[in-house]
Amino acid sequence: METKKLELVTLGGGCFWCVEAIFQEVNGVEKVVSGYSGGNAPGKPTYREICSGLTGYAEVVQVSFDSNVISYEDILVIFMTTHDPTTINQQGADRGTQYRSVIYYHNDEQKEIAKMVSKKVSPFYEQPIVTEITALDIFHEAEKVHQDYYRNNQAQGYCSFVITPKLAKLRKLHGDKLKKIAA
Repeated sequence: METKKLELVTLGGGCFWCVEAIFQEVNGVEKVVSGYSGGNAPGKPTYREICSGLTGYAEVVQVSFDSNVISYEDILVIFMTTHDPTTINQQGADRGTQYRSVIYYHNDEQKEIAKMVSKKVSPFYEQPIVTEITALDIFHEAEKVHQDYYRNNQAQGYCSFVITPKLAKLRKLHGDKLKKIAA
């Protein structure tokens, strides 16, 4: 039996609740943690501070995945096709730098693959891709209430009207990359 080869990827594509819900369904993903990266405010930021848009932090998820099951490239293709990588500091009604599209790479190989994937998916969009590709500096885990948000709040309005349609898109575009649900 092949041992797991766990890697990390840190991604921001609007509200972290959406990105978290998407990657929790992907086969090979071991863990998804919502948090904050890319800011310059001192100390550990809070959700309230992030929402002000003044900290420089983005809402992100840190995904631990088994690269023997799913590749980093496939993770990024899923990411780039389940949010809008062509809008600056915005996903739907969520606006501000905290909602920017960003790939925080953990090493030079991830950086090169991120650039390649961005070029690979760009023909599928009418507007240019504006996703930032930058080195991960720091990751702060978000407060407990933000972890497993969709799973714990599916009936909540934002979940019903924003996240559920994104999950439907994920299932349509990437059904072959999702976890199998036992009947």
